[in-house]
Amino acid sequence: MDFSDPQFWVAALQIIAIDIVLGGDNAVVIALACRRLPEKQRNLGIFWGVFGAIAIRVGLVFFALNLLTLPFLKLVGALLLLWIGIKLLLPESTGDAHEIDANTTLLGAIKTIIIADTVMSLDNVIGIAGAARGDLMLVIFGLLVSVPIIVWGSKLVMKLMNRFPVTIFVGAGLLGWIAGDMVITDTVTKEWVNAHAAFLHWFMPVFTALVVIASGKWLAARAQKNTTALVDLTDDTNKPT
Repeated sequence: MDFSDPQFWVAALQIIAIDIVLGGDNAVVIALACRRLPEKQRNLGIFWGVFGAIAIRVGLVFFALNLLTLPFLKLVGALLLLWIGIKLLLPESTGDAHEIDANTTLLGAIKTIIIADTVMSLDNVIGIAGAARGDLMLVIFGLLVSVPIIVWGSKLVMKLMNRFPVTIFVGAGLLGWIAGDMVITDTVTKEWVNAHAAFLHWFMPVFTALVVIASGKWLAARAQKNTTALVDLTDDTNKPT
C-alpha cells in the first residue's frame, strides 16, 4: 500500500485509534517515571522514553504472533510490571548522602518507560499488526502520528499527579491491574483459568492492583520512618555537648 491508496489511510486510522486507546497506559507510565525529574529534563525524559518505546513496539510487531505463544513470557512480564509499579511509589531519596545525579535520574526514567511499555505492548502489537496487514511502513506511520497524542496525555497526567497526589497510586495500581491480567492470559495459565477459575478474570487484576498499592505504601512508610530516624540521630550527634 502507498499514500495514494485509500486502504492505506483506513488502516492508518485504525492503527492510530488503537494506539490512542492503548496510549492511556503509556501516558501513566511516562508520567510516573518522569514526575521527579527537574522541569528542564522532563521533556527530554518524555521524548526519549517515547522514542525508545515506539522503536521497540515496531520491532515487536514482527514477532507478535510468535512471542505471545511462548510459555511463561507473560508471567515474567507481570512480575516485572509489579516491581515497576511498587518502585514508582517509593519516595525520592533526600539528603546529601543520597543525592542522585540528574543524568542518572533521566536515564533511569527513560529505562523505566521503555521496559514498562515493552511489557505492556505484548498484547497491543497484535492489534497493530492486524490493522497494518504486514506493512511495516504503515505501522511506523501510524505509531509516529500517535506519538504527540501520547506525549500530550503524559503531560496532562503529570499535572494531575502534581495537583492530586492520589493519582500516583491510581497509576501504580493500573500497572498492577495490567500485570494481573497478564498472569491469567499466559499460555500456561489461560486454558486452566477459563476451564476451572473464570472468576480470576476479574479477581486477579484487582488483587495485583491492591498488592502494588499496599506494598508501595508500606515500603514508602518504612523508608520515611528510616529517614526520619536517621535525621534525628544525625541531629543528636551534631548537638554541642
